[in-house]
Amino acid sequence: MVLRDTPWPAGTPCWVDLGTDDPAKAKAFYSALFGWDTQDGPPEAGGYVMCEIDGKPVAGLGPKMGPAEVPSTWTTYLATDEADATAAKITAAGGQLLAEPFDVMDVGRMAVAADPGGAVFGIWQASTHTGMQVANAPGAVCWNENMSRDFDGNKAFYHAVFDYGYDDMSSPEMSYATFKTTGNPLGGIGDLAGMAPPETPSHWMTYFGVGDTDSATEAVTKLGGSVMRPAWDTPYGRMAIVADDQGAVFAVMSMAEESAEQ
Repeated sequence: MVLRDTPWPAGTPCWVDLGTDDPAKAKAFYSALFGWDTQDGPPEAGGYVMCEIDGKPVAGLGPKMGPAEVPSTWTTYLATDEADATAAKITAAGGQLLAEPFDVMDVGRMAVAADPGGAVFGIWQASTHTGMQVANAPGAVCWNENMSRDFDGNKAFYHAVFDYGYDDMSSPEMSYATFKTTGNPLGGIGDLAGMAPPETPSHWMTYFGVGDTDSATEAVTKLGGSVMRPAWDTPYGRMAIVADDQGAVFAVMSMAEESAEQ
């Protein structure tokens, strides 16, 4: 478990949120699945909801933005010390800004972008909201990964924007690396080719920790969600890819309880 109440270092996945058709329905689904307490924001927050574990924020959810046909989606936010400068790097490196940098009340400054492979992500410059305060624990985010069909191109993009270094973990069956800014891996980046059907779009995937992956997938289906890829074992934990009852895709991974690190 990681506990943190200060801004995350630049380049670190620092927050996730869900844009959905029915936030009330999403609150019920995820509270039942992960045991989250949900706190509605003030009227000026536009229906945004903070999701907490033991009073500490772990994720957000709210009405989805854009056309009605846009699917419900989890978005990964990468920390930045200066949102405007990072936005300029995104466009210079071949990405696209879907929402120019803007202030979110007094809680931070953000932008939404797509990388050259088409995967959408956010950037977050913290103010009073520093991001998730619990990570790598059941019910909290434990991994984020970028998947596209241009492995080398996306690695070059994120290096240019966030100065990522990479530790390659590729095999004959897949291309995959972990990304980092210092010594510890912050997430993963991989190639969809050979790993997913051709119609699977580039994306950022959010992984949530659970006590038991098989029990979690059973709970997802009982709550009206679906299993996209049944549970499988890896050296890092047992994983499954699922969707909630409004179609938003995410992953779950079994995690052992650990002592907190600041």
